[in-house]
Amino acid sequence: MKYKQIKPKKIYEEVAEEILEMIKSGKLRPGEKLDSVQLLAESFQVSRSAIREALSALKAMGLIDMRQGEGTYIKEFEPQQLSFPLSTAFLMNKDDVAQLLEVRKILEIGVVASAAEKRTDENLAAMSTALKEMKLAYGNEELGEKADYAFHLALAEASQNELLRSLMIHVSSLLIETMRETRKICLFSKKTSVVRLYDEHLDIYESIANRNPKHAQQAMKDHLQTVEDLLSSYFDEVNEK
Repeated sequence: MKYKQIKPKKIYEEVAEEILEMIKSGKLRPGEKLDSVQLLAESFQVSRSAIREALSALKAMGLIDMRQGEGTYIKEFEPQQLSFPLSTAFLMNKDDVAQLLEVRKILEIGVVASAAEKRTDENLAAMSTALKEMKLAYGNEELGEKADYAFHLALAEASQNELLRSLMIHVSSLLIETMRETRKICLFSKKTSVVRLYDEHLDIYESIANRNPKHAQQAMKDHLQTVEDLLSSYFDEVNEK
């Protein structure tokens, strides 16, 4: 039997792994400054070049920030850097879009409950502005799309959770891009759809304004079901042609 050859780890890799474990365990916390290269070399009992290579590897992983003249710091987690390795090339059929909508539903039903409990007057103002723009969307598909996106972004902001906000932005952006790629599936092309979508967004807004998380969740479920039905109808029409 032939076995896979085990390659010995280089010294800098062992140092990098040890620092990584210290970050994971909380011994090194975000924003904390690391010791100098000289002190690290003495602590690990390795050469300074090995420390520099280890730090370079950790920087490439996005775990540390090396500031000229200041030192090296453990990086704070930045939700906006979170991204999905997804391409709209893989989201061009009904089943794929349905899965994306399911992800959005799971996220937004949680987001809306949190928003109802934590929203500020500033958050409500942003949602109200988006609603006003949405009401004027008939005959202007681009405005309708932007207003819808702005409303859901304001909703995500109202959750006061940066990670949820980042996830929502990625999912919503991907859904919008998918619609564009599938030759403009526009939810705001018909007046009946515009009126219905506006009313549903208004219901969500009022639930959040009244700090009613349960009603807000039901309103969001109803809204996302409408979106799902409209998209399903579009694909059915396409398949019949």
